[in-house]
Amino acid sequence: MSLSAMTNQPTAGDTASEDRREWLRIDDNLLLEYRLLDESAEMPASVSAPVTDEVIAAAVGKPTAELLAHSGEALVDSSLVPWMMKVDWLLEVLLKTLAKAHPGCMDIARVTAVNISGGGVSFTSPRQFHAGDRLALKLILPPFTPVQTVIKIIRSSPDPQGHGFALATEFVDLNADDQEHLIRHILRTQAERLRARRGQGLTPA
Repeated sequence: MSLSAMTNQPTAGDTASEDRREWLRIDDNLLLEYRLLDESAEMPASVSAPVTDEVIAAAVGKPTAELLAHSGEALVDSSLVPWMMKVDWLLEVLLKTLAKAHPGCMDIARVTAVNISGGGVSFTSPRQFHAGDRLALKLILPPFTPVQTVIKIIRSSPDPQGHGFALATEFVDLNADDQEHLIRHILRTQAERLRARRGQGLTPA
């Protein structure tokens, strides 16, 4: 038996494999919420744009839609589906009513275009941050897996398309379980996209 097996220590090959997994990345659209680490959670933080009906509908509907998409035939005839849709509808009505009655009183996770890996996430924010800033980040991996962590801004620059500021960040407080959730999501998404391309007769990019 090798020394590495006896001591249960990872070999150099195992470490290299883990490093490769950590830096796999994909472009995706995820529910995202963030604020400066020293800001109160009650302060409007992640964006300056108002919470619109469209933002609320996207935030409420995205997880359920992704659950149904990933379930394939499993939930097609399930009696749970109408109940899930009803709960989504009720939640959407409540949030829209609250947003109209008290404008600016709440902020919710937004569907955000990201480039994400097990080591960090890049996205565009309408709010300006600076290199070195630390943000409390919440994101939802499809369909209902929440990840809460801290990110450090590595680079911040004006978005070339004029949509705010392009942020490149690294995770500084991501626990091992959440990192594993992220990497599994990335691998699953890559596999699904590859199958879709092959099904369309396209070669991998």
